[in-house]
Amino acid sequence: QVQPVESGGGLVQAGGSLRLSCTTSESTFGSYVMGWFRQAPGKEREFVAGVSWTIGVTYYADSVKGRFTISGNNAKNTVYLQMNSLKPEDTAVYYCAAKRGALSRDAHSYNYWGQGTQVTVSS
Repeated sequence: QVQPVESGGGLVQAGGSLRLSCTTSESTFGSYVMGWFRQAPGKEREFVAGVSWTIGVTYYADSVKGRFTISGNNAKNTVYLQMNSLKPEDTAVYYCAAKRGALSRDAHSYNYWGQGTQVTVSS
């Protein structure tokens, strides 16, 4: 059973960068789809980025396209979310999630979730 654990959150000024890491208890490459989601106070959890290693496809929310990049290191069982040109509206708790099957932007379709890591972008 995959158990994601996120790290790398923190406080950064607008325009800055952060890299989030998601380490899993077993390799997800070739078996799972990985997604990053975020949830701001008073808002629903929203899709940020996702990757299907088996078909080599990545998806991004329009709001982060061109600024965020999802990648992975199979040897470390780790998925990354590189976040550049951060904006105050990127402030949220960021979650890593895993699922089998097709890549999806729907949070309800993901079975395994990390505890989240806080990202705060100051203006």
